[in-house]
Formats: sequence, structure tokens, C-alpha cells
Amino acid sequence: MSQWKQIQHLEIRLLEHVDYLYDDNFPMDIRQALASWIEAQDWETAANDESMATVMFSNLLSELERVRLQEQNFLQRHNMKIIQQQLQVKYTSNPALMARVISTCLREERRILSSTCTQEQGPLEKSLQNSVAFERQKNMDNRVGIIRGSVQLMDQAVKYIEDMQDDFDFRYKTLQSRDQAERNSEQMKQEVTRLQEMLNRLDFKRKEILSKMDVVIKEIDDLMTSQLNPELLNWKRRQQIAAIGGPLLTGLDQLQSWFTLTVQSLFQIKRQLDKLGELVLKVTYESDPIPLQKPQMEERVKYLIYHLIRSSFVVEKQPCMPTHPQKPLIIKTGVQFTTKVRLLVKLPEVDYQLKVKTTFDKDLPPGRVSRQFFILTNNTKVMDIEDYTNGCLSVEFRHLQLKEKKYINGAKGNEGLLSVTEELHSLSFEACFTVQGLTIDLETCSLPLVVISNVSQLPGGWASVMWYNLLTDEPRNLAFFGNPPRANWSQLSEVLSWQFSTLAGRGLNKEQLTMLGEKLLGPHASCSDYQVSWSKFSKENIPGKPFSFWMWLDSILELIKKHLLPVWNENYIMGFVSKEMERTLLKDRDPGTFLLRFSESHLGGITFTWVEHSDNGDVKLNSVEPYTKNRLSALPFADIIRNYKVISDGVVPENPLKFLYPDIPKDEAFGRLYNSQRSKVHPYIPSTLIPISEMRSNVITTPPPSQSPEPPMTPGEFDMLNEHLCTFDIDTVSVQTLLFGGLTLDYLCMKG
Repeated sequence: MSQWKQIQHLEIRLLEHVDYLYDDNFPMDIRQALASWIEAQDWETAANDESMATVMFSNLLSELERVRLQEQNFLQRHNMKIIQQQLQVKYTSNPALMARVISTCLREERRILSSTCTQEQGPLEKSLQNSVAFERQKNMDNRVGIIRGSVQLMDQAVKYIEDMQDDFDFRYKTLQSRDQAERNSEQMKQEVTRLQEMLNRLDFKRKEILSKMDVVIKEIDDLMTSQLNPELLNWKRRQQIAAIGGPLLTGLDQLQSWFTLTVQSLFQIKRQLDKLGELVLKVTYESDPIPLQKPQMEERVKYLIYHLIRSSFVVEKQPCMPTHPQKPLIIKTGVQFTTKVRLLVKLPEVDYQLKVKTTFDKDLPPGRVSRQFFILTNNTKVMDIEDYTNGCLSVEFRHLQLKEKKYINGAKGNEGLLSVTEELHSLSFEACFTVQGLTIDLETCSLPLVVISNVSQLPGGWASVMWYNLLTDEPRNLAFFGNPPRANWSQLSEVLSWQFSTLAGRGLNKEQLTMLGEKLLGPHASCSDYQVSWSKFSKENIPGKPFSFWMWLDSILELIKKHLLPVWNENYIMGFVSKEMERTLLKDRDPGTFLLRFSESHLGGITFTWVEHSDNGDVKLNSVEPYTKNRLSALPFADIIRNYKVISDGVVPENPLKFLYPDIPKDEAFGRLYNSQRSKVHPYIPSTLIPISEMRSNVITTPPPSQSPEPPMTPGEFDMLNEHLCTFDIDTVSVQTLLFGGLTLDYLCMKG
């Protein structure tokens, strides 16, 4: 089933996440119309290759035109034409941008699908789900709604007091205008008594409204302290987890609603206090509560407004290079990166030119890092209103670029204490605006960044990003790797599984995680609560190997993403099986049973091992030399399984691979993954690229006398064969793979 068809079977709440992915940048109509074609293209590579992106953009328009002409519905045909024109306008000058957009959409689709798997949720994901439970959101909605209702009622109370005071003021001034002779009359005495009653009632209402305001202000203060700020911190924590492959990040629009309604209530209370101040100027009296209580209440309201708006200034999208959207928070010098900040309050008063300035490593103590950088490109932009985010203010920096500072006499700072990928940096954002007489300084910062100068440092940088965001929720602990904490294997394994679901669409199951745990911790370690050190995970080499555990695992991820995706997503690769476990699994299986596992000795290699029974009944296990990215670039892995042949002692080549472990017929498992394309234009005899291994016995045989010996090789043929012959020993059987020009031997398969 195609990825898009799987998407359409999701429940409504997950379909809402999918809907969020598609907008004017890439319409969902095109995703639907060209689903199979889109999924068959390598958009991630095209995103980093301008010429390839140009070709794929042209092909997309051609495919769209073909589908449009086949469409029978006139209105749909018209809509597709409009979309086609919009895509041309938007991406003709920058086709790589389109490739990045589509690549990101496909990757996020895979992550959404992965979240629906029946795998047991890990402790991190469970804790995140509990923290944003529906009941908490419902309680928050109710509480904010009650506050808004109370503030609205206070508006009516203030208006009532104003009307009452106007009535009192009119009667009082009327009484004052009477002649002196009338003031001692009985009617005047009654009027004075009535005025005194009105003043008493006015005093009561003033005290009452101030008391209600005090209650609401305390309620807002408690709301901010006990719920709103924790919800924001929770969202920031979930942003950290989402950055390293965790569950999709949602809830920012909900936070904006809460922030906006709360700050609107505070501003409304401020206006009510201002109105009460105006009333005092007209009517006041001894022990008037307004002059006594208003100043203190105003200060509290201003304090809450100031801190609420300051905390609403957030980094919506952490810094990320468009060339590596699945690995944010790693920046390469000289390569543009993007980031986005947002103000979670929607107020008409702030809809004006609000400038945001970015600064790199602001206020970083001297000597903290060995390298220092500055932003090469324009670092100031104006916030704008976004309609699709319900009118919030935001700004996206799309063309930031870092450059390393040059040092006099080559002197640097704290050089040598930490590796390049362990040095953490920060990107700060600042703005200032005035609203209703309040001047508010805004400042926020990104999560810690890793700055690299060479793409070979990317795996190490990503290890640092994962370790930091897994183990701390501090927003700016730049000294973290001075003494990095240990990680529980239960949490670390969950993050590692996320890497596979993010890059390959399917996470690791319980058995695979157990195998990985034994690879890292040893067979006797208690994997559930075992503490893993940073050094053991990323810096120390695996015993007997020239690479670390993470380098080995990262190379496997790259291999899957680029060459094994279809096979991996079918769950056909057992993966992290040790040779000992492999022997246990296969020894009692039928001849021709094979399993697929990743090489333990090669970086980014996959091999297969099959069962063979000798004439005397002994079981032999044969393994082929691992296939790496160079060899898999020539032939899809499923076709290698289909076409694989073994020559043994001159016997006619045969394919020893019959059943995928445990007992699935090979063609039943891999049949739909075979490359079935054949030339239909030229009447040539089709050829098939066949991987060959030669098994030699130690006994040298000579041809029978009745047979004519084959002509000897020429010296040139012998040299070419000898040059490309690779030999290795497995279970005392010599397996040799013939390679010509880096490709497996091409046998001509003739039909007819």
C-alpha cells in the first residue's frame, strides 16, 4: 500500500496533522493526483542538487499536465491548471525549494504513520502525552473562559458605578445651586439625606468593584504561575523532543489563544482602573478606596502584562539548514539556515513595525568556546501578521549564515577542552515595543546549537543534539558537555528508534532494540535501567572496531535512507543480529533459508546469510561480503536478492536464497520490490545484472580426458580478473565476489 493510501486510513486527529503540512507551498490536490509518482522520486537528494531539482520540477509539471488532460471533470481540470500556473510562478526560479518542501512533507507523513504503529510507547512519549492530556486543556479553557467572563461583568459594574456617580454628581451640583434660604427647608434635608445614601452606596460599589478586581488579578496571577507558564514550558520541552525525532509538535495555536485571552483580560482590567481614576477626579471623599488601592493594583497588572508578553516571545522553528531538515540545531559555516520567532499574543495595538534583531552567542563568557562566529547576512527583520496562524505576529529568517571570526596571530579561546561537535552556541532574538503606555523588551533564544565546518562532522553534531535535548530541559546550558550526564537505556533506545522512524518511516521493534542494547551494553547488562555514558555512546570505539557505536548506527541509517527504504519498511531486515544469534536462528532451518542483517565490521553495510546442508547432513552457514552504498548504487537490493548466484566447483550458477527467515518464499517477500522495467523501444535481448559469488573447495580437480580443456586466459584477462577478485573466509568456506569495474559480473540472460 502506498504511503498516501496509508495516510487516508488514519483517524481524524492524525489527518488534521497531515492537513497542517499542506498549504499554498504545495497543494494537497497535487499530492493526491501524483501520489505514486511523487513517492517514487528522491526529493531529498534533489533538495541539495540544483540541476536535479530543475529536472524533477520539469517532470512534475509534465506529470501534472498528463493527469490534467486525462481528468474528465471540467472543474477539476480547471483547478489543476490554476495550481500548475501557481507552481510555475513560485518555483521556476528556485526548484530546489520545491524539492525541500515535498521532502519535508513526505518525511512528516512517515513520522505520522510511524506514530500509529502498535509498538509499545516508550517512557518519553508516555510522559509527553500525559502532560498534554485533554482534561488539562479542558480545565485551562474553562478557567480562561471564567476569567474573561468575570472581566466582562466588571466592565458592566464600572459602567454602573459611572452612571451612579453621574447621578450623584448631578444631584449634588443641583443642591449646591439652591439659594441659601432653601437649604434649611425640609425638602432640602431630605435631598441631603438622599445624597448621603447615594454616596454610601457609591462607596460600597467602589469597594466591591475593587475587591472583585483584586480577586480576578489574583486568579490571573495564579493561572499564569500554576498553569499557563507550565504549559509553555511543557510545549518547549515537547519542541526539544520533536527536534530529535519525537512525536509531532502541536499546541502552539492553543497556547496563543490562552495567552491572548489572558493578556486581553489584563489590559481590560488596566482600562477599568484607568476609568476608576477618572471617576475619582470628579467625585472623591474621605476614605475613598480608589486612591488607596488603585496604585498597587495597577503595578500588579502592569507586572503581569509585562511578564506574560515577554514569555509569549518564542522560537517557533529552531535553527535548521534546509539541506538537512531532519537534523535541526546543526549549522554549517557558510551554509544558509532558517529560523522563526513568534509572539503568542494577538493585540491590535502591536500590529506595527516590530523589528527583531538576531545575535549569535550573545553575552557568551570569554573562553567558553574555542571558536567564535558572527552572522554574515542581514540579522534584522520586521515581524508580520500571518493569516493562517489566526493573525499572530511572527518573522522567519530564511537566509542567515555564519562565518568564523579570524584571530590575530592564530590565537583562539579555550581550545582543546571540547571537540567541535561538543561546543554549544546560541542564537538570540531581541525586540522592543510600546503598547498602552508600557514599554516591553522582548528577548528569547534558540536551543543550543552545534556549529560544524565540514559535513563529515554532521553525525557527531547530531549525537550532541540528541544527547542534550534528551537529558535536559534547560534552554541555554552551553557548558553541558563539560560534564555530560548519563542516559537511561530505556529513554536512549526510544530516541534511537525515532531516528529510524524519522528517516526511514519505521521505528525499531522491541527485539531490535534489545539487540542494539546488547551491542552497546553487553549481553549481561540490564538494558531497561542501565546508565549509558556519553563517551561510550559517541566517543569510544566499539571493542575491536575503528568506529564508535553511534558512527556505526548512523551509517546504517544513511544506508537505509538511500538504498534500503522499501525493504526496511516491509520489515524484512532483521538488522542488528550478532553472528552468534544468527547461527542460533538458522541452524535448524531448511536449506536456502536466509536472513538480512547489518554488518558489524563495516560502516554502513548489509549482508545476508543462508543455510546450506552438505552431503553428510552437516549444516553450513554462508554469508556474503557486506553490500555498502557504493555497491548498492549499481543495483537495488531486492534485485540482488532475486539475481544472486553462486558458482561452486564449476557447477552451473544457482541462487541459494529460497526462503526469507523464518519461512517466507523469497519471491513472495520481495516480488513486488523487484525492478520490472524492461526496454520496450529497441528489440534487443534484455540483459540482467547478476551478483555472483564463487565457492571453491580445497580439492583441485582436472577435467576428464574425454573433455576438451577450455582455452587458457590471455595474460590481460588473467590480470583483470585477479585485480578485481575479493576473497574472505566464513565457516572455512571461501566466498569470492567477482567485480568488473566496481560492478558485479553481468551475465547475459537470453529469452526465447
